[in-house]
Order: sequence, then structure tokens, then C-alpha cells
Amino acid sequence: MIYIVGTLGFVAGFILSQVLLAYLLRARSKDDLLHDKKLQWKYGLLSWGITFATAAASVWMYNIIVEGW
Repeated sequence: MIYIVGTLGFVAGFILSQVLLAYLLRARSKDDLLHDKKLQWKYGLLSWGITFATAAASVWMYNIIVEGW
């Protein structure tokens, strides 16, 4: 069951990070997004960080709920 919770947390984190990136990058031009390497690294790492943090938080919350305080 923990694998399902982790996978769902990963997917939810990925969706959350894409929504956040769409909001943060709405004013950037297509050329900036395609060619600026600093943007790619900065927002790419942000996206993966949010994704893994959400997956880890979902597993942590599952353990608290199942095992109790």
C-alpha cells in the first residue's frame, strides 16, 4: 500500500509543480524558455524538488496515519 501512496504523491507533486511553473513562467517568451539554460536548470530543479518533496510527504503522512503518533 505504501508504494501506491508514494506513486500517488509523486503524480500529485508533478501536477502541482507543473501548475506552479505555468504560473511562474507565464510572462516569459517561447524563445526564452527554449534557449535560456539558467531557466531550464532553475525551474527544472524546482519542479523535481516539489515532486519528490510531495511524494516524501505523502509517504510520511501515510506512516503517521497507519502507525499512529
